[in-house]
Formats: sequence, structure tokens, C-alpha cells
Amino acid sequence: MPDYDYQSDNRPFSQVLEDIAAKDDEKLYLGELVNAFGERGFGAMMVFFGLVNAIASPIPGSTTILGAPLLLICLQLATRQDQLWMPKWALKSSLPRENFRGVIARVRKPLQTIERLSKPRLSFMSSEIAEVLIGATSCLLTIIVMLPIFGGNLFPSLFVALFGFGLMQKDGVAIAVAWIGVAGFCVFVWLAWEVISRLFLATAGYWQSAWQWVTGLFGG
Repeated sequence: MPDYDYQSDNRPFSQVLEDIAAKDDEKLYLGELVNAFGERGFGAMMVFFGLVNAIASPIPGSTTILGAPLLLICLQLATRQDQLWMPKWALKSSLPRENFRGVIARVRKPLQTIERLSKPRLSFMSSEIAEVLIGATSCLLTIIVMLPIFGGNLFPSLFVALFGFGLMQKDGVAIAVAWIGVAGFCVFVWLAWEVISRLFLATAGYWQSAWQWVTGLFGG
């Protein structure tokens, strides 16, 4: 695997992504991404894999594979690891750089807009305790992402990416927006479950009554 050093801490995150995409190498190694993101490792990798999973979510089974490294990253954040660790075999794994360019082309403008609006603020939202809570919540969101639910993992992926962006930029507002999104998502899931369960119970009651009526006709 090639050894890269982008010294990315001095550049906007969107520029780092563009520089990675502009390389001539056909393969993009995971280790290259880890090196390129430098000290922003946890947040940057959450942004990257969150966006990749959000874009790949309509493809059945893709997020089950892509969610695995994201879950490992979130677990390390939740357990307060000092440095991001990935297995050697994972660091040597690669994907076509052309695919990476396609992802960057889709997220570049929105990401640049958010970067212009972002700045360090509300430091308590990115404190050590906050990072543990974000890591634990992101683990749960990533598990949802990995489930074979068609289109159901789009928003959890985006929330993880937004959490990562807020941590990377030390932007408490971005983190607060992510928390609001998670809360809204939980309310939506709860309401959907209530509606589905009540419909199921109502339907079950109807079929039970129908069965009793039929069996009554035949003296059952």
C-alpha cells in the first residue's frame, strides 16, 4: 500500500477530499484516507463513511459491508480511544478511485456550503462526555444502517456524518442539529411502529372474528 502524507490539518476537509480524488492511482486505500485525515481521524472518517453509506443506501446489501468500518470507528469514539485504529487488512483494502470521485462530485458543493457556515462554537457539545454520547448513539445508528432495510438507512447515515462533521470542526451547532435530527427520527420510528402495530392488531382481530364466524357455520 502506498504511503501518503497530505498534511490535511491545514486545509478544509472538502479540499482534502478533492486532493485525494485527483490522485492518479487507480486504487484508493483505506490507509490512505486515515493518513490524509490526520488528527481529524474520528470525525473525518465518520463524515466519509456516513456520506458513502447515505449514497449507497438504495443498493441492497451495500451498507451492511460499508457500515462495518463505520461501526468500528464509532465504537472507538464511544470508548474514548486516543487514536483511530484499523486492522492492517482493512487499511490495505481498496476501492476504485473513480468511484470515490463520483461520491465527491455529489457531496462537494453541499459540503463546501456547510464549511463556510461552520466555526468552532458551543464547546460543551464536543466535550469528552459529549463524544462518548455521540459515539454510543452513532453505534446504534450504524447498526440501523447495516440492517437490510431498503432506503431506511439514509437518515441515520447522514446523522452520523453530521456528528462527525461537528466533532471535526468543533461546531456545537452542527452537533445540536444532528441531535435534533436523531430525536425527530426516533419520534418518526415510534409513530410508525404505533400505526403499524395498531393496524396489525385491528387486522388480526378482524380475521379472528371471521374465522370464528366460519367455524360457527360448520358447528366448529
